[in-house]
Amino acid sequence: MSSSEPTTDTPATSPSRRRDLIPLRQASWAWFLISLQTFGGPAGQIAVMQRTLVDEKRRIGQKRFLHALNYCMLLPGPEAQQLAIYTGWLLNGTIGGLIAGVLFVLPGMIAMLGLAAIYVAFGTTTVVLAIFAGIAPAVLAVVVQAVTRVSKRALTRPAHWAIAVCAFLALALFAVPFPIVITVAGFAGWLIGRRTHGADTSSKPEKDTDETPPLIADDALHADAPSLRRTVLVLGVGLIAWAVPMVAVVVFTGRHSVFTEQGLFFSGTALVTFGGAYAVLAYVAQKAVETYGWLTPGEMVRGLGLAETTPGPLIMVVQFVAFLGAYRNPGDLDPWVAATLGALLTTWVTFVPCFVFIFLGAPYVERLRNNTHLTSALNGITASVVGVIANLALYFAIHTLFADSSLLHWGPIHLLVPDLSTIRPVALVIGVLAAVMVYRLIWSVLRTLGVCALLGLTAGLVGLPVT
Repeated sequence: MSSSEPTTDTPATSPSRRRDLIPLRQASWAWFLISLQTFGGPAGQIAVMQRTLVDEKRRIGQKRFLHALNYCMLLPGPEAQQLAIYTGWLLNGTIGGLIAGVLFVLPGMIAMLGLAAIYVAFGTTTVVLAIFAGIAPAVLAVVVQAVTRVSKRALTRPAHWAIAVCAFLALALFAVPFPIVITVAGFAGWLIGRRTHGADTSSKPEKDTDETPPLIADDALHADAPSLRRTVLVLGVGLIAWAVPMVAVVVFTGRHSVFTEQGLFFSGTALVTFGGAYAVLAYVAQKAVETYGWLTPGEMVRGLGLAETTPGPLIMVVQFVAFLGAYRNPGDLDPWVAATLGALLTTWVTFVPCFVFIFLGAPYVERLRNNTHLTSALNGITASVVGVIANLALYFAIHTLFADSSLLHWGPIHLLVPDLSTIRPVALVIGVLAAVMVYRLIWSVLRTLGVCALLGLTAGLVGLPVT
């Protein structure tokens, strides 16, 4: 054992020691290494933190780690990144949370920025088109897998199945806005909880899963007493951090510029992303494609494919959306400068709320965690997420497997219908193979995407129609 590792003898009474339970340089290096391994969505990212922080370095106990995760699951936004912020805060205070959160998204941000630039510069070449033609069906298989995985965890009673089905129909047939769907689902979950007196068959008492004690005792971890002064301070700093770049954009580019539109839209999106990236992407796709016209449905699928191949939260796909939207609507700026500005602004307004949620709510985590009414509302939202992701899978399937589709209207019903004569045989075959890789062979997302990209490239090089 390294002599630099803390021991359980760390004093719990000194505020300065509370903020330096792990040497900051050592903690920063650990978070950087974790950030390079965060592939495979939130499950894989949480698993990396579990293995590194709980199992190997034993810097935090299993119960405390799960305690933090339970709180992060209550919040909108990427739960894995918020878990990193929360754990960093426990070990090194506010500066630790900031370092952990920033490093968690930094590699993915840089990678997505580079991939978006490559796509804009070379996306119309045969090779790049063929590669993306292979990736898109693989993304469809991954999204379908997400539906099945989430449903097993979320749909534990008939009422939850009903919420999921209603959420799917509300989005697929009636074009109900995403925020309304999750709000109604949360209210329905709350009502179900009241009718069953807060009982939930999916909830089980927390067990002591620690096999060996952590090197840092639970009572030595960082903590801040909740207070009105602290709440106002966190909210104030968070609001200023969000407002400064937004005000600058409005002043220098105008209220109706693409940058102002993107900043406001993705700021709102960051507050309603319950259920992870897959759940909110249908809403993002609807607005970015149909309302703002920043990119096409096919490009939305390709962007998610790129996000799947980079480390960090999958919600980083919004950076790709903003890059393309700003590049095509640069105003008076050079398109490349505009694209970079749009991408960075979108990343900023997407992740700033994550820090605010953790720093603001962490002192109240125990109270929130034991609130049965809040848990019931969350169960309703989680159930609706199944329907939301299923709608996303339908959206991706229509635009991936068919070259053309039309939107039919019958009163309040809005139904997207594919033109069956425009089916893409190559995409269909690769999609079936991707499903086999994911479900039968149990391959990782990254491996599946890589093989499907090679299949698409091969099809393009031998002259098969890939678009």
